[in-house]
Order: sequence, then C-alpha cells, then structure tokens
Amino acid sequence: QQQSSSSFDALDAIMKSMCTTGFQATNVALAIERINEMRAWRLSDQTWKEGDDEDLRPPSIRSKIRTRIFMSYTSNQISCGQREVLRFLVQHRMVDVIVTTAGGIEEDLIKTFEPTFMGDFHLKGRELRKSGINRIGNLLIPNSNYCRFEDWMAPLLHRMHDEQDQSYKEWMIQQSNQKDGGDSPLTPPKPWTPSKFIHRLGKEINDESSVLYWAYKHDIPIFCPALTDGSVGDMIYFHSYKRPGFLLDIAADIRGINDLAVQSHKTGQIILGGGLVKHHTCNANLMRNGADYSVFINTAQEFDGSDSGASPDEAVSWGKIRIDAKPVKVCADASIVFPLIVSQTFAKNVKEWEKNHVGTTCWID
Repeated sequence: QQQSSSSFDALDAIMKSMCTTGFQATNVALAIERINEMRAWRLSDQTWKEGDDEDLRPPSIRSKIRTRIFMSYTSNQISCGQREVLRFLVQHRMVDVIVTTAGGIEEDLIKTFEPTFMGDFHLKGRELRKSGINRIGNLLIPNSNYCRFEDWMAPLLHRMHDEQDQSYKEWMIQQSNQKDGGDSPLTPPKPWTPSKFIHRLGKEINDESSVLYWAYKHDIPIFCPALTDGSVGDMIYFHSYKRPGFLLDIAADIRGINDLAVQSHKTGQIILGGGLVKHHTCNANLMRNGADYSVFINTAQEFDGSDSGASPDEAVSWGKIRIDAKPVKVCADASIVFPLIVSQTFAKNVKEWEKNHVGTTCWID
C-alpha cells in the first residue's frame, strides 16, 4: 500500500509539472483544469439577480444544479483499452450524455463475447484477410467475434421489430375506435430511435464490463446518429430482406440531444477524436449559444478545413463554444493522454465526489 501511495504521489507530481512544461504537456494540464472546473461548478457560484427565475433563487436549490457533461468519443476509443476508462466514467455517473459512432456501440458489445488481440501496425492486410482477421491499427479482431455478435443480435432485432409493430397496431386500433365515437386520447406509435435502440442493447447485454450496460443502468442517453454505419447497420440490412419495415427515427434523437443542451444551466463537452462525434456534440451546444467548457483531444489539423481539425476558436465563430469560454485542444493520441487526464480529474476522491453528487441535477423544469 505504501508503494502504491508513492506511485500515485509520483504521478501527481509529474502531471502537476506539465503545467509549465510547455507544448502539448501544458495543454494537458489546461485540460485537467477545465474538466475540474466543469465538474465543480454549481449554480450557487452565480449570484441570483433581478429578472432571474424565482424558483432558482433559494441557495439550497442553486447548490444542487450542476454542469451537464457531454462525453464524446470515436469507435477506436472502445476498440482499444480506453473502453475501461470510459466504462469507469459511466459506471460512476460522472458524465450525463454520450455521443459516439456505430463502432463505439458494437465494439463494446463484441468485447463482452470475445476479446480483441494485440497485433502490429505492419501486419499485411492480404495475409490477415486470408486468415479471417480484421486490423484496427495494431489491434486484431477475428471475423468470428462478429459472428458471435450477429448470433446474439439477430433474434433481438426480431423482438424489437415485434414491439414496434405492436405499437403501430395499438395506434391503429385507437384510431378506429375514435372513428366509431370513442373520445380517449390517441397514444402515438413508438418507433425506435438510435438512442432507445442502444438503451435496449445495454439492457439485454447485462454485462458489467460494458459501457452500454452502465449507461442503461443509470439512464445515461447514448446518441449515435450514424448507428447504421457498421456491423449493426449490416444486420439491419440483412434483416430488411427477411422482414422489411423496421424503423429508426433519427429526427426524435436530434430533438433529444438538442433539448438536453438547451435545458442546461452550464454545459461541458469532452471530445475524443473528430468527425461526427465532434460536430454532433458541438452542434447541440450551438442551440444554447455554445458550451461553457470544452476539451478537444485529437490529432487532426485545420489546414484542410475539416471539422475534425477545426480549432476551438473556429467553434466559437459558429456559436458552438461561448465567447467567454476558455476551451482547450490537446493535439495528442487520446489513448495516451486521456487516462492521465482522468487520473487527475474523475478518478480523484471518487467517494467524496459521489457523496456531493447525490441530489444534484442539470435542470429544473
């Protein structure tokens, strides 16, 4: 235990020294500051003034309203060991909203069935293809892993289709009854949305090693507007030939994530990687004139005009980050720096944080 304590002290000292190291080390230190600020903020930090909501005047109420934290990551963060770091955050309810890609959904589930293996960046694609092995950087995933996933997913997809059809049948019966003189209010049909679909996957997988499981357990929404862009999409494609008519309502989800951003007194966004997850999160925060706290971690550059490489300052010009915010971008491999950042933020004083978190909320209607 003494050796363990000494190791943590050494890590803390190294991380603290990064503030004055310069280059990306200093940006890592600034990212730590920003995350600690978003986690610590309470509405009671701001003085109530004339014209503010009277319901939010009592200090006891203000002290319970916290930042809504958006955690976004690309699929490679789940393919690699970062999955365990992200699972820790979700398991302890340290984030409020998740945005990811299709791979960030299916790779999490696949790992509950079969492991991912270490390989090498230089293994030949031709030979791997002949052996039925897929490469993600220096990680290897056998085709058989996806077969296990398909065996689990296919019957579930049929059950979810059954539930969708039942919802529409009940709606049609209600409509018919109204035409016959009934006056009971209509209950609209409930098609699946990507976030509801993912919520169900987390429930069905029932495995504590899974990010999706803990998101389901704590009712943390996971938004994935490109859910069909991967193995899940392949299975929906195959299913459509056996049984056409399964629906995913992406319009309901854009309302869902945007409403969560708007219905927040403060928002923070932590974004690992670029592309869809970065823009989808930032665009939701645009609806409230920008996020208050932002940390970007990626290796993309802005010379080609891509959103992945866009600087936080570019996001300010769009209203995705507030003008008075102090956003940070760390140009680094997230698999290296994010666990270090977590060690100095979310992983600090977990029991005390959980105690202070009880009874808090991001919004009061």
